[in-house]
Amino acid sequence: MVTPLVGYVMACLGSALGLRCTVRSLSTDRARKPGWLALGAASIGCGIWTMHFIAMLGFRVAETPISYDASLTFLSLVVAVVVVGIGVFIVGYHGARPAPLLLAGTLTGLGVAGMHHLGMAAMRMNGQLGYDPLVVALSVVIAVVAATAALWAAVSIRGFLASLGASVIMGIAVTGMHYTGMVAVSVHVVEASHAAEGSSLLNVLPMLVGPLIFLVLAAAVVMFDPLLIMGDDEPRRPDRRRPRTARTASM
Repeated sequence: MVTPLVGYVMACLGSALGLRCTVRSLSTDRARKPGWLALGAASIGCGIWTMHFIAMLGFRVAETPISYDASLTFLSLVVAVVVVGIGVFIVGYHGARPAPLLLAGTLTGLGVAGMHHLGMAAMRMNGQLGYDPLVVALSVVIAVVAATAALWAAVSIRGFLASLGASVIMGIAVTGMHYTGMVAVSVHVVEASHAAEGSSLLNVLPMLVGPLIFLVLAAAVVMFDPLLIMGDDEPRRPDRRRPRTARTASM
């Protein structure tokens, strides 16, 4: 139960940082908006990716050691960040209107599912993976629904506690998508071997260092932003009192 819980915490952390950065982008000037959206997208993408590979540390096949191809593993991280970025930028600039939200949620959900299966394709073992198509389809539906709900929350929910609650729900959805996808997996072992059963841990841990450091740095940026700490994250409204004050001064 350690890896599911730690993976869930990482999914919640990435989601919370992404939500707060996206909310922050709504109340900043246009020049800084892309920066906050990019930070939010990278936080969510790294959180989802880190959750996947921490969860995979708990995956064992008794008859064969497991390792991971570094190139495909890195590619899955790039896919996670890029597709989440597309969804975040769509809703960041077009809001939570039904058409943009549905497009962004579908693209992001498919991207998250693609990241999951790229990560699975990176596995190296003395066997072949098989999948149940119906369960895979269910996991993709969960990914799309979770992504749509997350993007809606990113531009619709105000206040620190509300965003925190949304990130907890997002963590449940992302983790549920992952483990639903894992239910679909079967392994046909070609050549049984009981050696180096823990090799997957040593192979994956170095790859997790970079995204974990990024999430820590993103958390520092969010924590030291005074508007986010004080909960003053409502979009700015024009100050209508200034012209009145100016007229009074001119009189």
